[in-house]
Amino acid sequence: MKSWTKKQLRRLRIALMINSDKRNRYLKKHHVFKEMGENVFFQPRFIPSDPNLIKFHNNVIVTSNVTFVNHDIFHLGLNNLQQGTFSYEQRCIEVMDNVFIGCNSTILGGVRIGPNALIAAGSVVTKDVLPNTVVAGNPAKEIGRFDEFVAKRKKENVLLNEDELWERFTKEKENR
Repeated sequence: MKSWTKKQLRRLRIALMINSDKRNRYLKKHHVFKEMGENVFFQPRFIPSDPNLIKFHNNVIVTSNVTFVNHDIFHLGLNNLQQGTFSYEQRCIEVMDNVFIGCNSTILGGVRIGPNALIAAGSVVTKDVLPNTVVAGNPAKEIGRFDEFVAKRKKENVLLNEDELWERFTKEKENR
């Protein structure tokens, strides 16, 4: 079986794994990514086209529908201009220790994130994310400090039941 076909079948197998813990064990066991440290939780069902160009260090959480784009195919359009020959461009992505990437975010190639960084949901990361930062938006920009976020969460760390959550929600909305 050709290498390309094997890769596509592996991608399909991973996408069909409903249990994320099982999927994470498979990703690590089969060295799908260049590096996958300890306590990495990779929620997306679809792996990037070039997972061998992505490193995850320790204590990383990648939530659902995060997209890693570490290549482009614009060379096809440029080559049609007949102004020279352009090649396929690939770039590495590195996610350092203690990073959280929120759902529906996009991480572009050539980027290093963290350590101690939080990417807000829906962000588009086009450049390096400095250590100890919280970023959001398109393109992602610093909106806070990681240690401040952790301190705030620690202070608010109260386990509430469903009724208490709705009560708190209603009060917050009434106070606006």
